[in-house]
Order: sequence, then structure tokens, then C-alpha cells
Amino acid sequence: MPYDKLSELPDIVKDNLPKHAQEIYKEAYNSAWDQYKDAEDRRGDASREETAHRVAWSAVKNDYEKDDKSGKWKKKKD
Repeated sequence: MPYDKLSELPDIVKDNLPKHAQEIYKEAYNSAWDQYKDAEDRRGDASREETAHRVAWSAVKNDYEKDDKSGKWKKKKD
């Protein structure tokens, strides 16, 4: 189900990602939710929700990375 607000995101997202990364996650998730509504558009037997979460994490990882030392997510350097 799509997310209307950042406060609705899963705890793993809210508790670990900076606000901007949460916004990326939410927008990517909602877009993927719409794009992959038909099972034949998804890989394997992944559910619509699972596919949307994968797409959202991938979108976050385009701009953010997890710091090996601190374990915190930070914006990638250009």
C-alpha cells in the first residue's frame, strides 16, 4: 500500500535513513507500487509490496550509502 506521509514508512526506514533519503524511499516506493501492479511486470514470484520495497531501497542507494564505521546512512559524495 502506498505511503502518504514519512511517518507511515516502516521503522527500519524511519529509524535509519536521513529525512531526504526517507523522501526518496517514499516516492520510489509509491511509483513502483503503481508501475508493478501486474504480476507479469515483476520478477519471479515477488509480491507487489516486495518489489516496491526493493525499488525504493535501490533508489536510496543511488544517493546514499551506509558508513562502514558508524553504520549510519550518509549522502554519497559527488
